[in-house]
Amino acid sequence: MKYLLTLYGDESRFAELTPEQIQESMKDWDAYTTEVKEAGAFLGGEGLEPTATATTVQIQASGDHIVTDGPFAETKEQLGGFYLLECKDLDEALAWAKKIPMTGGKVEVRPVMDYEAAASAVHTQEAGARR
Repeated sequence: MKYLLTLYGDESRFAELTPEQIQESMKDWDAYTTEVKEAGAFLGGEGLEPTATATTVQIQASGDHIVTDGPFAETKEQLGGFYLLECKDLDEALAWAKKIPMTGGKVEVRPVMDYEAAASAVHTQEAGARR
C-alpha cells in the first residue's frame, strides 16, 4: 500500500542555522533517504521551496478562480516536503515516519487512495442495490 508522509515544520528556523548546521542536517536527510531507498520502500519524495514562493488557486463555487501569492493558510508550520512510500501496512509507514530526521516538526502519514479498489467498491454497491 502507498503512504504519503508529508513533512511540516517552522521554516523560519532555517534562517537561524549556520551553513555548517545546514550541511550536517542534509547529511541526516541523505542517510534517511538512502535507507528508505535501500529498503525498497521509496517511490518518490522532494523538498519544497519556502512558502514565500507559493501561489494558491482558490476555486469558487461559481467555478471562478482566485489566484493569490503565498500558501493556502497562515500557520506556524509549513509543508516542507514529502516522501511517497510503498509499505505493507500503516505500522511500517509509521516506523519510517518516526525515523525522519526533523526535530520540532510533524509528519502526517496518510494512505494514498487506491482508485481501482474504490471503483470496485462502488460497482459492488451498485450491483447490490439492483438486487
